[in-house]
Amino acid sequence: MKHSRYFFLLCIPITLLCGQKTFIHAGKMVDGKNDIPIEMVTIILDGKTIQTVNRGYLVPGKKDTLIDLKDFTILPGLMDMHTHLSGQSSPKRYMEKFYMDLDEYAYRSIPYAKKTLMAGFTTVRELGGIISNSIRDAINEGHVVGPRIFSAGKSIATTGGHADPSSGLNMRFMGDPGPKDGVINGTRDAKKAVRQRYKNGADLIKITATGGVLSIAKNSKNPQFTEDEIRAIVETANDYDMHVAAHAHGAEGMKRAIRAGVRSIEHGTLMDAEVMTLMKQYGTYYVPTISAGMFVAEKAKEDGYYPPIIVPKALEIGPRILKTFSIAHKFGIKIAFGTDSGVSYHGDNANEFVYMVEGGMLPMDALKSATMVSAELLGIQDKLGSIETNKIADIIAVEGNPIDDIRFMQKVIFVMKEGKVYRSPN
Repeated sequence: MKHSRYFFLLCIPITLLCGQKTFIHAGKMVDGKNDIPIEMVTIILDGKTIQTVNRGYLVPGKKDTLIDLKDFTILPGLMDMHTHLSGQSSPKRYMEKFYMDLDEYAYRSIPYAKKTLMAGFTTVRELGGIISNSIRDAINEGHVVGPRIFSAGKSIATTGGHADPSSGLNMRFMGDPGPKDGVINGTRDAKKAVRQRYKNGADLIKITATGGVLSIAKNSKNPQFTEDEIRAIVETANDYDMHVAAHAHGAEGMKRAIRAGVRSIEHGTLMDAEVMTLMKQYGTYYVPTISAGMFVAEKAKEDGYYPPIIVPKALEIGPRILKTFSIAHKFGIKIAFGTDSGVSYHGDNANEFVYMVEGGMLPMDALKSATMVSAELLGIQDKLGSIETNKIADIIAVEGNPIDDIRFMQKVIFVMKEGKVYRSPN
């Protein structure tokens, strides 16, 4: 018995060190689950997978790779639940549809995807874009450097609604787009639009349940779907194992979307107590996108940056998102991290952390919103969202301790996705 006991004790480190592994020595670790950072940690990776998480600095074998992050804080790869990699805010944005081809959108998205990854965001939910599926596939196949993408493809709208691609055009060019183009009227159209998104390879569905700030239309608050239409979308999406994200600013549109079963409300600017109560009742996630609100409110003050019809909407809606976030957080709604990057600049995603803390959220809770909470929204919490044994090795590092100062999240110095290093301080 004595010999077998000693053999077992000796066998543990030998087993760990016998194959070629990657060791990460971290000064501090925010693991995505615990409320307090853990100091002096060794993470041992086996290819793309976290094999063990250990206290103290274990000595690697001769064949192993050591990544020394003792001077930094490591965290799980971050997740942004609302991005638009197809483009980026610009005064020229509204003219692009007249002269840009799909391949131009695709090539332009490549640096945006890389910026997002280098900012520490290893997973994003891409909520509407004409090349979202193709940039996802290019990243998965190794042709492009970027985050893991869950793509909604083209958003679904109603005629004249936010995300109707013909809104604001000359009457000669408006036409009458239908479900294939993501424009629906009635439950039959709604089901067909979802099935078209599935056929096109989407991972989820995004609808525009109310008007929007940046669409060429006067109203950003009005509901734009009937509840039956949204329910038809949700039920059809469920058949294909897809969830539904709902862009919404006005309260009535949110209520319809929540009752119909959407998984998340995006922006949620004018939500009231009834909306928040419904969200808790239905378990609906809230994705605030404060960054986008602050960005459009500031840019609306610049002459000519937005078309005149947009300016009053941006000045009214933009600043209110932070206030709404503060109220929703106190109310206890499930909040997942999302920026609406593309409306704001790609690579600046971590600004959202600063706004969230400014709005009253504790730094650790803000970090969890971009890790475990977002993983739960996507239903991938068994694979990502925390630094744990047998999870995928998405790991980042920042200077300093973000629990003491959340602005350290804007200083990512190390990025690993699926065990591969994309950014390093060395």
